[in-house]
Amino acid sequence: MKILIRHGYVIDPGAGREGLYDVLISEGMVTRVAREIQPEEDNLVIDATGKYVMPGFVDLHVHLREPGYEHKETIKTGAMAAAAGGFTTICAMPNTMPVTDNPDRVKEILEKASREAVINVLPIGAVTKGQEGLELADIEGMVKAGAIAISEDGKSVMDSELYTRGMQLARQYDIPVFAHCEDKSLAGSGVINAGRKAEELKLPGISKESEEVIVDRDIKLAEETGARLHLCHVSTSGSIKLLAGAKQEGLPVTAECCPHHFTLSEEDITEDDSDFKMNPPLRSPEDVRALKEALRDGIIEVIATDHAPHSAEEKAGSMLDAPFGIVGLETAFALSLTELVKTGYLTPYQMVERISTFPARLACIERGCISEGWMADIVIADPDEHYQIDRESFFSKGRNTPFHGRMVYGRILYTIVSGRIVYNYYSN
Repeated sequence: MKILIRHGYVIDPGAGREGLYDVLISEGMVTRVAREIQPEEDNLVIDATGKYVMPGFVDLHVHLREPGYEHKETIKTGAMAAAAGGFTTICAMPNTMPVTDNPDRVKEILEKASREAVINVLPIGAVTKGQEGLELADIEGMVKAGAIAISEDGKSVMDSELYTRGMQLARQYDIPVFAHCEDKSLAGSGVINAGRKAEELKLPGISKESEEVIVDRDIKLAEETGARLHLCHVSTSGSIKLLAGAKQEGLPVTAECCPHHFTLSEEDITEDDSDFKMNPPLRSPEDVRALKEALRDGIIEVIATDHAPHSAEEKAGSMLDAPFGIVGLETAFALSLTELVKTGYLTPYQMVERISTFPARLACIERGCISEGWMADIVIADPDEHYQIDRESFFSKGRNTPFHGRMVYGRILYTIVSGRIVYNYYSN
């Protein structure tokens, strides 16, 4: 079946295209993009008048929890949540149980995703065995099995010599290293940003230095090894300064920012509410402004969710006891549009670059473009619909979000993967 998307406002940085176009899809591929395409008898026509038509979003940072933590999320439910959020490709972090630290684990995820996921799922392998920081994982084997990157996400590899060898292998096999930057000895038992708010709520704080000292170290190791370093969930102005310096020196360093970090600050935490507990924590209003400016200026190139679902039971009670993390796949587009585009920090074109085009390039996948001959991974959204986020409507098993009840702009209407409609707001 052919799908014809008519009269949509196409935003496609991958092809350098923006404006009113029709898009024809056939046999899973984009076969034509033109100002006007007349429908044929066998076409399924989608009227996209007044809507954005964008390349499917690519999320470099997702926790699918399977295997081992299926009560939080599964590959199937996480993929459906991604589709509802406009994501057509997501990268699965390795901190599962067992850890994704060998080729068999990578193959299992790919096989399970091929059967149960409605979108593309790409595994990320661990840097060390069991993420214990003692011995390198089989990086070569995981790359050959289909891992697109390595990461110790959820923690840092504190043994710098071991990490250096891991980076050298990453360079050898031409994959990026996704770095969770946190010195645990400095972060300690903290649960929110160290400062006035932590003192007011009588909660232990996490200093900015716990992130920044590892950002500095990892940049230096990237310079030494030549590895492509990608900094996950950057949260402080100090990290941004280090990142900007690395870019000025021409180092192969990129970074991502999460919607919760450019939308909320520690000032939004009014009580001991575990839906506001994430790692890194919400920082100061000054840090939030710096993140928005870094996204605007291209110092941070990627928007990623760090989607981290937990059960209601795990998130009940105090921040002192609850796990870190919030869900993000189903709110990322609306928050990005509302907080970055509607406020003038980014143009719609720049937003699509950061949520689709750039992450696709970083992952070295042929996605993030709506051009003839490309796979038809496309999302259609209404940028003007104003609505309230309702966590009870999420496809994710996780309901742990600080954005429940928040008013936002931007409704995902259709998500198309390889030419097949996998999410339809009107019928799902």
